[in-house]
Amino acid sequence: MHNMHLFVLYRSLFSIFVNRFKGIMSFPLVKIKIIIISLLLFQFQTYAQQIKKIKLVQANSIEFDKSMGNDANRIKGNAIFSHENILMYCDSAYLYQDRNDIEAFGNIHINVNDTLDMYSDKLVYTGNTRMARLIDNVKLIDKQTVLTTNLLIFDRNENTATYYNRGKITDTANVLVSIKGYYYTNSKKLFFKDSVVLTNPKYTVYSDTLLYNTYTDVATFLGPTNIISKENTIHCENGWYDTKKDISSFSKKSVFHNKDKVLFSDSLYYDRKQGFGKAFRKITICDSIKKMITRGNYAEYFENKGYSIVTDSAVGIFYDDKDSLFIHADTLKATFDSTQNTKSTFAYHHTRFYRKDIQGICDSLVYNNSDSLITLFKNPVIWTDSNQLFADTIIIKITDNQISRIFFNNMAFIISLDDSLKFNQVKGKKMTGFLQDNKLYKVIVKGNSETVYYVRDEDGSLIGINKGISHDLIIYINDKKITSITYINNPNATLYPEKEANPAELQLKNFKWIIEQRPLNKTDIFRIK
Repeated sequence: MHNMHLFVLYRSLFSIFVNRFKGIMSFPLVKIKIIIISLLLFQFQTYAQQIKKIKLVQANSIEFDKSMGNDANRIKGNAIFSHENILMYCDSAYLYQDRNDIEAFGNIHINVNDTLDMYSDKLVYTGNTRMARLIDNVKLIDKQTVLTTNLLIFDRNENTATYYNRGKITDTANVLVSIKGYYYTNSKKLFFKDSVVLTNPKYTVYSDTLLYNTYTDVATFLGPTNIISKENTIHCENGWYDTKKDISSFSKKSVFHNKDKVLFSDSLYYDRKQGFGKAFRKITICDSIKKMITRGNYAEYFENKGYSIVTDSAVGIFYDDKDSLFIHADTLKATFDSTQNTKSTFAYHHTRFYRKDIQGICDSLVYNNSDSLITLFKNPVIWTDSNQLFADTIIIKITDNQISRIFFNNMAFIISLDDSLKFNQVKGKKMTGFLQDNKLYKVIVKGNSETVYYVRDEDGSLIGINKGISHDLIIYINDKKITSITYINNPNATLYPEKEANPAELQLKNFKWIIEQRPLNKTDIFRIK
């Protein structure tokens, strides 16, 4: 074994010499050989001078044991060895002086420095390579960090401790176990691989690969990882967690579970103490109770303040078994109570929404979970079938996940395109639309009611144009068309033949037909006006 070490050394030194002098071709071969031999002898002498022998400091007895080798000495009782500023204690040992090795047994203790100590039942230490192999009931203590395993290799050259068959690390707050582990004693960093479990009173981490710094208490995840606590569960494939500050950053397939809500994103930042989180790129938030999905590219979560926002291509999807409502705005905001149940959902600025049976635009809207009302603000317009409806404010009532009523407050207006490319119109102070199976079948108009209505025969031929006013009226709709209008309280209606009707009077005040702004499908909600 000793000769093998010398062979490796000579070969390495020869390679160094050849690389250094391969450009010198004019030297005679004999001189080159002399230089090589001289250099090798010099390097070997230097190496030999650097190697220090293991010293026996004390023992109860020492005896030569030829059966163990020509250079073996049997050391018994309270033995202490020293080698390059470390002390090794044991009950008994074999000291191989020529090889500069020891095999020690019983109550092994290696004192490396003021903070680092190691213990085991058996020790194999090689002085020439400065490698220690600790076997059975191994314990490494470095200040408040304790490593336990059954086989530990300590490399004094790199100051690293390595185990390959399961180990456990404990400190003041955490317990960490893994199949493989590497402890860098200088930097106080631990690298764990294969079936890693980090247990903290507040959470448990399961990971494939983890790097832990005992100085900063920061855990870095380098593979599939799950962090599980009473409040939530986090998954990622890359990221870090500051166990002191409760701050974390996750990337690569990050997923955040909180009760009935799940958040997916490219990357996620979360401050547990502050109750604040941020998500970036390809964000999807699913609420299984409210049957809502929110998507975007940037999100913020304020747990203590009770709200969250999503921006950058934000879209909210309210789904049921039959259809889904898609809402887009510059910003989507959700408020929630102390139990994390959603109270209200807001969409503000440039809001557009689409569902097969109803579409709309407005500046802002709010959905209240308590009464299932959607309120549209600032120039709201909705479309159902061939009807365009608008007012100062529109309120949509949801019952059993279906639209049951629509309330139009102040300056309410209904327009539908007649077969002659003219417009049927109904106007009033307030309107209430009634729906069944999400289809508009009746409208009640209250206050200052006005109508312009093209009356047709069963074969579709035009009978005349009905222009009327009353205080209130009721409209009935069938097969997407107005079938009848009933005027209530002070009615005044006139049926004009088409030729006698004044074209200037066939368009009511505040008329606007903006069909080009109608969202055509779920992707058209992102269209800029």
